[in-house]
Formats: sequence, structure tokens, C-alpha cells
Amino acid sequence: MAPNPPVNEPNPPPTLTLKPGTAWSDAWQRCLTTTPEAFQADRVLNLWAASWQQDGRPLPATSPVDGTPIPGPPRLDAPTAQQAVRASLDQHRAWRHIPLAERSARVSATLDALTEHRELLALLLVWEIGKPWRLAQADVDRAIDGVRWYVDNIDRLLADRTPLPGPVSNIASWNYPMSVLVHAMLVQALAGNAVIAKTPTDGGVACLTLACALAAREGIPLTLLSGSGSELSAPLVRSPEIGCVSFVGGRDTGARIATEVADLGKRHILEQEGLNTWGIWNFTDWTSLTAVIPKLFDYGKQRCTAYPRFVVQRSAFDEFLSAYLPAVSSLRTGHPLAVADPTDPLPTLDFGPLINAAKAKELADQVAEAIDRGAIPLHRGSTADAHFLPGQDTSAYLHPVTLLNPPPSSPLHHAEPFGPVDTIVLVDTEAELLAAMNASNGALVATLSTDDPATYERLAPQIRAFKTGHGTPRSRGDREELFGGFGASWRGAFVGGELLVRAVTDGPAGERLPGNFPDYHLMP
Repeated sequence: MAPNPPVNEPNPPPTLTLKPGTAWSDAWQRCLTTTPEAFQADRVLNLWAASWQQDGRPLPATSPVDGTPIPGPPRLDAPTAQQAVRASLDQHRAWRHIPLAERSARVSATLDALTEHRELLALLLVWEIGKPWRLAQADVDRAIDGVRWYVDNIDRLLADRTPLPGPVSNIASWNYPMSVLVHAMLVQALAGNAVIAKTPTDGGVACLTLACALAAREGIPLTLLSGSGSELSAPLVRSPEIGCVSFVGGRDTGARIATEVADLGKRHILEQEGLNTWGIWNFTDWTSLTAVIPKLFDYGKQRCTAYPRFVVQRSAFDEFLSAYLPAVSSLRTGHPLAVADPTDPLPTLDFGPLINAAKAKELADQVAEAIDRGAIPLHRGSTADAHFLPGQDTSAYLHPVTLLNPPPSSPLHHAEPFGPVDTIVLVDTEAELLAAMNASNGALVATLSTDDPATYERLAPQIRAFKTGHGTPRSRGDREELFGGFGASWRGAFVGGELLVRAVTDGPAGERLPGNFPDYHLMP
């Protein structure tokens, strides 16, 4: 008997290694060299009273990428933070009288410095909050390009407007340190205000410290503080010196701040979470949907404009799945800095880790509980093709999951998961479609995919989202594009374009800013 022919075994995947020059130790050393005034060997410093202060108690931290130890935020107590707020008011009173041309020149010089150190800022974002290289670079670029638009247009935007009576206080989430927080801070300063920012507890402190150090060198009046929300809430929200409170985060914290600022009559901008939904109704262009699904998973859906909920016409569910499942199966995740060969470019990934292992476990537990209570798992990502270093810590990673009909008792039914978990709800009527798309009492964005323009024009105004796309995703926007939220997803002044400048300046007496306020709601 002839022997069996040899079986061609598939080649094993190559062993990955960290790309040379991208280790956390490399990034940290570059920070020490670039801005030694803001970094020490084992910690970052707080910035207040126009100098870098060695105060606060540094917390230990680890990178979500692979558990590498990194310096955490140096947390201040409330009395020290109150001193910093008073010092910021002194800076504000001087800065508001600096001629606009000089303010513009200083902000432009800051943007040039950020551009020079673009790759270092992006590398810090990779390590601190787990952004893949492509998305980390985009976060830096959007901050720089967005503020340049304001510099180019600030004369028009500030016509007949004056700075606020006191500095702007910023409390932002960790997911977009550059394109949301640094962007807002530089525009607020350009408009004539001193600026205070609290570093997010969960990540981004080194990136923010580097960006603020570069800005402080140009004379921009920034204050950067670290501390717990409970400790710093009084000085950063309730202090009479504060002219405006700008918050980006969850509804629970946002609701507390909204109550405080409303009682004080203080200017405020409170961007809160909402369940952004994508509706499918009388729709047949499945090829376009397949193409967009992977983009909706950018950064593991850890963003305020992610779409975690699909509301699908029941009669089209089979076609929806045929378009959706191949797309979600194509997603790539893993270590953002791992390469097969040292000369290879950094990998192109859809997302890396979640912000920390605790969040990954929380979300995995919610998925398991939802399934136990009746949700149907339609897709679960596999670790087989994940892009990891040998033996690395993967506790902060969660592979994509898709659930049909999460039970009403599950948080996944009514709240934003802030991770790579999609839920699908089936509906039979337009009334059910609208009710399911409005499940969270207001959202920042939504999309309705329908073949009939007249159907879109009729249904879109009934969707409670600030921006609604016709078959295409909506985003926060850049430059002149406005941004806000409906219902409980937003409190206070809307932003974006001219509205961001109006939100942090005073205009004519009796002016009513577009926004969602306790006593009125005014759309732009």
C-alpha cells in the first residue's frame, strides 16, 4: 500500500515582539528630555500658579495594553486645589486683557509645538489609554487641526464678545485627551479665559502633562490638577471664582454637577452619555452597511458617539445578519505596538484593550448575565487571531460580542456599554422603531437607514438625538460643526464652531445661548 501523501501543515503565526523605540520606558525618557520641568523620574507634576508643583500623592497605575507599570495621577487635596483655583483667577484677570492678536500668536506657537511632538503624544495615548496607533495619531491631529480653524476664524467668532468673569473648569473623561480636552482648553484660552483641567483618573495624565507643558511654555494660562472627584468637586465646580464648568462623562456624575451649577446659576457645558442607536427600516443597501460596521468599532466603541444598539425591522433581520456578521468577524484587536519584524510598521487594528481590566470584567459579566436572562448571543469574537505578545497580560481586552434582545433588567438594554458589545432589538412597526431608538431619553447621535428619503424626513425629527444621519454615522464633528445632545444626554450650552466660543464668553445683555438649560431648551 502506498504511503499517505504528506499533509501540508499551515505555517504557525510569527512570534510578535514590541517594536523597537516604542516601549513605555522610551516614551517616558522622551518626556523627561522634552519637558523636564513637568516630569520627574517617577512621577508627573501638577501645574498651577504658572509653575509645576511637586505636590499631591501619586497613585500607582498600569497600562491597559499589557499591564506595564506607569506613573499615575498625583492626587491633590481640596485645600490645595482651592489655592490653585484662586491662582487661576489671578491669571484670568491678566490674560483677558491680552490683545487678541497676541493670544492667537501664543496659541499658534503651542500648535506648532504639539505638531513637533505629535508622535510622542500619540505614543503616550497608546500606552495610557490603549488607543491603536492610527487612532492615537488621529486624536492628536484632530486637536491641532481643530484649534487652527479657531485661530483662523477667531476675529469673527469673538465679535462683540468678552471673556467670562472667571476661568473655565474642565472635567473630562479619559477617552479623548487631545481632540476633546486639549482642543477645548486651547479654544477657551484663545477666547480670553484662563483654563483649569482635572486629569482623568483612569488614564491620559502623561499625555495631558506634556501638552500642557508645551502650552505653558508659550504663556497660555493653564492649570492642570489631579485628584478624586469627591475631593476636587467643591473647588472645581462650586468655587465662586469659576466662570464656567465644562464636563464630559457619565450621567450620574453629570446629574450631580448639573444640580450644583444650576443652584449657583453658573455657566455650564455638560456632555453626558446616551444610548446612540442605528435604525434599519425598509432598507436594502446591505453592501454599504457591511462597509461601515468595522468603523463603528473604532477604539472598541469607547467613545461618546459610538453606536452600540441596532434597531432592526424584523422582516429584514436575516438580510441584516448576512451583512453584519461578516463585517464584525473581520475586526482585528490586540497589542497596538506588537510587530512580527522590527522593521514592520505598527499594526492596523480596529481596537486594543478597554481602559482597564476592571472595565473588561464588568462588561463581560454584564454579557454573561444578559445571556442567563434570555439574550441570544449572535457573535463572540475569538482569541485565535488576536495580535498579542507571547505571555502578555490580556486582562483588559474584550473581544466583540453581539446580543439579540437583551432583557430589560440588563444594563445593556438601556445604557451605553462603552465597549465592543452590540445589542440588537427587533421591531415590527414604526412606532416600535422610534420607541426603541429613544430608549435612553436622549442621545448625542443616531442614524436611520432607509431607502426612502421621504420616510427618513418623516421619522428623523422624532428621534431624540442632536445629530441624525441618513444611512451614515454621525460624529462629534470638527471646526464649524455644532454639537450637543437631547434629553438627559446634555445639560447647558451646546458647543462646536461658533457655539463653543459663545459658550465660554459673554455676549449682549439678556443673551440666551443655544443649549439645554433648566428653564429653557434652545436649538441653534
